[in-house]
Amino acid sequence: MNIKQFRYSEDNLGYLVYGNKSAIAIDGGAVNNILYFISNHNLDLIYVANTHSHMDHTTGNQPLLKQSRAEFIPIKTLLKKGTIEVDGEIIRVLHTPGHTGDSISFHFDNILISGDTLFNGKVGRCFTGDLNAFLKSIKTILDLPKETIVYAGHDYVEEYMDFARQLDPDNIHIGPYLEKYNPDHVFATLEDELNVDPFLRFNDEKIISILNQKGLPTKNEVDRWKSLMSLM
Repeated sequence: MNIKQFRYSEDNLGYLVYGNKSAIAIDGGAVNNILYFISNHNLDLIYVANTHSHMDHTTGNQPLLKQSRAEFIPIKTLLKKGTIEVDGEIIRVLHTPGHTGDSISFHFDNILISGDTLFNGKVGRCFTGDLNAFLKSIKTILDLPKETIVYAGHDYVEEYMDFARQLDPDNIHIGPYLEKYNPDHVFATLEDELNVDPFLRFNDEKIISILNQKGLPTKNEVDRWKSLMSLM
């Protein structure tokens, strides 16, 4: 399976996942570029889907459907099925609520399309207010192999690395992380994320010390997670 990233609006990132013949568009807001890529590579767009239902991620759905033979697969259907198949290859659908109640992530091979659940450099905002569910979602992602490549729903890398550096100025991993950052192809491994993203390091002694210095609760994992999220 292959993946192609498309930037649209100012910082949105959408994706085309494809095999030898067929493709699925995920958060396909870059309509013209996606259709051009499909035509240029002799692909058949068979599915259109989203990581969650926020408008900036669904804006390309109808234009793509009108200009192709693709089928739209609602998030509820994807969650019920648990997988989707493209050219005989299986893409797993993970329920990762927190940012929204319907947030999902797509996992195949060593790739995770995480939408607004996990950005490169930070987690998403918890618009549901259910921080416990969000922590469970993050831990689901953290159970994936560390070489998993994270493709997010937005490019906020530079902004979030500024935040990470302000919180943890001695972190030696932030510089190399930024050196690898390419706005034309935004990604990082889960291992890299664990090195720089303070929101994933809720069990790290350094982060616990920082939270203690700020007078925030650190008694257990949930406390530490909620303390970190209060800094957002």
